[in-house]
Amino acid sequence: ALYIALQSLVAPGDEVILLEPFFDLYVGQIRLAGGTPVFVPLVPNGSNGWDVDMEALAAAITPKTRLLILNSPHNPTGKVFTLQEMEGIAALVRSQEGLVVISDEVYKFTVFEEGSQGHIHFASLPGMFDRTLTVSSAGKTFSVTGWQVGWIVGPATYLADIQVALPYIQFCASTPMQEALTHVIRRAELPYEGCPTYYSWLAKGFRTKRDRLTAALEEAGIKTLKSEGGFFLLGDVSHVAVPEVYLREGTSAMPVMTRDWAFCRWLALEYGVVSIPTSAFYGPRTAGEGGDEEEDGGGGGGGRKSLVRFTFCKTDETLEAAAAAFRKLGQDQRLRREGGGGKDVQ
Repeated sequence: ALYIALQSLVAPGDEVILLEPFFDLYVGQIRLAGGTPVFVPLVPNGSNGWDVDMEALAAAITPKTRLLILNSPHNPTGKVFTLQEMEGIAALVRSQEGLVVISDEVYKFTVFEEGSQGHIHFASLPGMFDRTLTVSSAGKTFSVTGWQVGWIVGPATYLADIQVALPYIQFCASTPMQEALTHVIRRAELPYEGCPTYYSWLAKGFRTKRDRLTAALEEAGIKTLKSEGGFFLLGDVSHVAVPEVYLREGTSAMPVMTRDWAFCRWLALEYGVVSIPTSAFYGPRTAGEGGDEEEDGGGGGGGRKSLVRFTFCKTDETLEAAAAAFRKLGQDQRLRREGGGGKDVQ
């Protein structure tokens, strides 16, 4: 759905605005359509979360701007955009003729932060249905990412071109999987496992898993940023000592090593826990190169290149194994500090 929407709407030379950090697939799909990604960073706030810089977003809009991609709940930060933020974005969209929004709402049923406004459909704001393509999928909601069944909701003006292009990109989807999904969607509205609906059960479960992973990370000295939806959690690893050899050693994926990549390699090889460096979710200008943290980055004080993405959409057994690994990491860090650190760590 996302790919065909971009291929249908973006022409060579068009600009597409991305809010950083962003789901990394966006950039490649924009470039395949001949478009140019324009990066507008989210800014850390005083509540351990992220805000939209409306002035920077307004400045990024030019006569070449064709699309803005909005992702809420947001990958990789877990941010859920507020109504006020969405209304501000809608006002900017109204001010620019021809500007369309792709609202990526694949995590819409995983808003778990208690007391939040919940998920807001951007297309539901005044005047936005005719300017929005909403894309979503069954994969995240029902844990069936391999089914590859998604959908687009929007005005006929844009859907007509998508319908024409669809057979050339995906001639047909799997009918049994589509049929199964129609039944699942109906049943998901019914009471499930003691909760009012399957969706409320899902959000409750993810909230519990988030809290478990948060506690494990904090025990290892990794400060976590607020996660309100989805199933990702960002951690600031700037206070975790990483062996110097990992900071110096480049790889084919990252010839000039950054601190977040070095930490992720070290964590995987030495502790058996896989995570993702958040510099992969930034454009080349802001991701930068080198091993030191950027001063203006990410919410926890360590900079963008000290932020790492973890996920908690795992079984309780896997989360417990990860917690044990983080306990070991925390113990090792304390021993290093008590022993004076050493020249081999940084």
